[in-house]
Amino acid sequence: MRFKTDENIPLEAVDLLRAAGHDALSVFDESLAGRADAKIASVCREERRTLITLDTDFSDIRTYPPADYSGLVVLRLPRQSVSEVTRVVRRLLEVLKKNDCHGQLWIVERDRIRVRS
Repeated sequence: MRFKTDENIPLEAVDLLRAAGHDALSVFDESLAGRADAKIASVCREERRTLITLDTDFSDIRTYPPADYSGLVVLRLPRQSVSEVTRVVRRLLEVLKKNDCHGQLWIVERDRIRVRS
């Protein structure tokens, strides 16, 4: 799969995605850090990449209809430390072995994933 991580996702998560065989970039790789959400969403759509973010604005399906994207993954974590985010990304990678998030919004919490189409 093809992923782009938002600026609020630690670079260690990109390394985990790549190590699992995915094509993963960070917004830092394309000098998109600090850009508006709409711009990041547009680039993800153009590049056909699933966005992984901690930004809950991307969970608004009226603004970002899941069907328009290759996938939107919003991490909703009580703690957003590097260790917590990477732990959740490792769990996400296991789920992605059997499930595709294309055209879906995944709200990934510490112990569950909610899916909206």
